[in-house]
Amino acid sequence: MDTIKAIMTRRSVRAFTEQAIAAEDLRTLLAAAMNAPSAADGRPWQFVVVTDRGRLDRLAEEADGGNALFRQARAAVLICLDPAREGFAGFGEQDCACAAQNFQLAAHALGLGTVWIAVINVPPREAACRKILGLPATVRPFALFPVGYPAQVPSPEHRYDEARVHREVWS
Repeated sequence: MDTIKAIMTRRSVRAFTEQAIAAEDLRTLLAAAMNAPSAADGRPWQFVVVTDRGRLDRLAEEADGGNALFRQARAAVLICLDPAREGFAGFGEQDCACAAQNFQLAAHALGLGTVWIAVINVPPREAACRKILGLPATVRPFALFPVGYPAQVPSPEHRYDEARVHREVWS
C-alpha cells in the first residue's frame, strides 16, 4: 500500500476477529513506530506488548471502562514516554505521537486494525496501565492501541476542508 493511500484510508477500528496476529507483524508495527522522527533523535519511547488474554481483559475493565474492543483484540501495545530519553526536554509527547501515527499506518498497511486510546494526562487510565503492566515510576504511559484483524472495515472519509486553510496570513 502506498503512503498516501494508507493515510487517506486508515480509520479507527473498534471490532476485531479472532484471527491471531503473527509475531513478525507485531515486530513490524514496533519497527515502524521506532522509525518515527523525534526531537534531537532522542527516541523517548518504550513499548509494552500485551498478548495475554487475561491481561487484555484487565485492560478492558480497568483502563478503558469495560470497553469490549480489548476483549476482542488479539494484542495491545502501550507506548510509553521515557523522559530520560528526550532529545529536548518537553518534546517527548510530540515524539510519541509521531511513533503512534507510524504504528497506526503500519497496522493498516498490514491489514490490521487499531484505535488510539489516549492514556497520558488521563489519571485513571495512567494508574490502570501502571498497575496492570508494572510500569516503572520513571516512564509515563502515553497511548494504548488494541490490535487485531478488523471485524468490519470502516469506509474512508475525505476530510479536506479548504475553509481551514489560510494562505500567507490568517484570513
